[in-house]
Amino acid sequence: MAKYNITEKREKEAAYRSLVSPKLMDEMKEKILNIIVMQKKYKDKDYSAKRLAEDLGTNTRYVSAVVNVKFHMNYASFVNKYRIEEAMSILVDKRYLDLRMEEVSDMVGFANRQSFYASFYKIMKMTPREYRQQHLQQHPLQPAKKTSKKQQEAAK
Repeated sequence: MAKYNITEKREKEAAYRSLVSPKLMDEMKEKILNIIVMQKKYKDKDYSAKRLAEDLGTNTRYVSAVVNVKFHMNYASFVNKYRIEEAMSILVDKRYLDLRMEEVSDMVGFANRQSFYASFYKIMKMTPREYRQQHLQQHPLQPAKKTSKKQQEAAK
């Protein structure tokens, strides 16, 4: 049994994918990237494919078709990819080392710790905690250097 109950994805061709013209797909791809990535909607737990479709003035079938064809994954995997990338940055940022995994999970838009762990493991093949520990072993934190009053004055 696979860890975190992750199953292999099956390839299948959906008929509606061919209904969206290539030009429209390219336009929608850019709009989707703008909304999900640039506007950081992936951090919103409640931002569904349905809400994305509404914001784009289309339906969820077209959104799904574009995400499947252009990004080679489903909507949930697409959004989770950006959440995990953000989580990876937070996990190794010394400003956030005191955060619990639930807090990191919440910051990047996961509804709960279990889905955060499952998605993280699916992408990184390790848990978030293992990722943080591995990074800290490879890049130990340096204690803050004490600066003299002369150095502090020179820095001003």
